[in-house]
Amino acid sequence: MGLLDEVGKMLGGAQSGGASDMLALGQQLLSQNGGLDGLLKKFQSGGLGDVVASWVGTGENLPVSAQQIQAVLGSEQVAVIASKLGVDPQQVASQIAQVLPGLVSKLTPNGQMPEGGDLLAKGADLLKGFLK
Repeated sequence: MGLLDEVGKMLGGAQSGGASDMLALGQQLLSQNGGLDGLLKKFQSGGLGDVVASWVGTGENLPVSAQQIQAVLGSEQVAVIASKLGVDPQQVASQIAQVLPGLVSKLTPNGQMPEGGDLLAKGADLLKGFLK
């Protein structure tokens, strides 16, 4: 299953708010963590530098577990997202773990970070395709 299928499945699975709420939550997650650069630095400081480098690089993406997502983002942040979606925090962490590596890879073509920290706009454009 490809990245867009995974994101579509994740968006379609949002029980309480639908795709627009999921997009808003994704934007909130990125903005709360300082955009793509801040989010990736958070993973690096959490001991996942090699994993993050694989997502940004041009090779195969290394996986991340739901437990690692909760450890890096913090249980509180994951719980807030889960509450807004009306799902279990473990389910949210699992969905983020499935989607984040491919999403970061798509947002960093050729192993390059977006210029000017333009992740929110690129991510929003990528996800808006599912809202049409």
